[in-house]
Amino acid sequence: MEDKRNIPIIEWEHLDKRRFYVLGICMTMMIRVSVYPFTLIRTRLQVQKGKSLYSGTLDAFIKILRTEGAAGLYRGFLVNTFTLISGQCYVTTYELTRKYVARYSSNNALKSLVAGGCASLVAQSITVPIDVVSQHLMMQRKGESMGRFTVRGRDGRRVLMFGQTRDIIVQIFKADGLRGFYRGYVASLLTYIPNSAVWWPFYHFYAEQLSSLTPKDCPHLLLQAISGPLAAATASTLTNPMDVIRARVQVEGKSSIVLTFKQLMAEEGPWGLTKGLSARIISATPTTIVIVVGYETLKKLSLRPELMDSRHCYDRFARCYRRFYRALPHVTRSIHQQFVAQLRDHVTVSGDGGGVSNGGVN
Repeated sequence: MEDKRNIPIIEWEHLDKRRFYVLGICMTMMIRVSVYPFTLIRTRLQVQKGKSLYSGTLDAFIKILRTEGAAGLYRGFLVNTFTLISGQCYVTTYELTRKYVARYSSNNALKSLVAGGCASLVAQSITVPIDVVSQHLMMQRKGESMGRFTVRGRDGRRVLMFGQTRDIIVQIFKADGLRGFYRGYVASLLTYIPNSAVWWPFYHFYAEQLSSLTPKDCPHLLLQAISGPLAAATASTLTNPMDVIRARVQVEGKSSIVLTFKQLMAEEGPWGLTKGLSARIISATPTTIVIVVGYETLKKLSLRPELMDSRHCYDRFARCYRRFYRALPHVTRSIHQQFVAQLRDHVTVSGDGGGVSNGGVN
């Protein structure tokens, strides 16, 4: 099927790297602030036994807000912001891998598939220790903990800010050593590499289907904004069972993925594998919109100056051409046909001189 809304892809070599990283960190931080409460809720829902504390996403949101205040929705947030480093590593690996795969294939879906998997591998190697600490902080409820470790100060007083983080790090190290900070690493890889790899084919599939159903003048940006969340919801649904197991392995200190799966099935049945799914989809939706829309916008803003000037000239020409075509379609089509005919004649003449014609090799 012809891609009637094909747009040029901005590649790594076209970017002003300094501007790209600065704008990328700012954009990621803003979206992280907006979705973090649902990340916390998802983790608590996945770790709790049955529905002992919360019956669902909305119930968890109301109860946490009522008993712990707004700050309760942001437990572990400061530690979690260090994952911005892994986010930039993800982007860099993704773009460089796309560039490498482009030597062997021009298929955009294949480049995105391989690059997404490699980027997740690199990012998770940095993210897992941060996730282990931040998830234990997420488990700290008022006066108690849902996880293995409870943060308390002297004489039973609560420890504030980075004191909690230090206390959790010390407890993890005493209990498990350095390996404790990479607990659930394999489960994380089995969750996020497939999630990233599956997302891209579904994204292209939904974009293609929407493209065939919508009018030709429908903005490409709108199709991206719809296709991205649909792909995220699909990928989240397919990988959520492993995400539940990952959360339990990391928070409860389990060492076996298989045994954790068996215990979950024995205690809660197949429905246990869907825990936290709605919160995960809610948190993934704005993130995905930023990825598919904001990320391309970010790359446009980060173009090298000389390319930005040429791109603006092309954009102005394209806008003027569209207006002219709407006003005088027959005249515009005639001009286009004359241009193509003259170009074909020129190529044929040039080909006769060099042994190559428009039809092929003589």
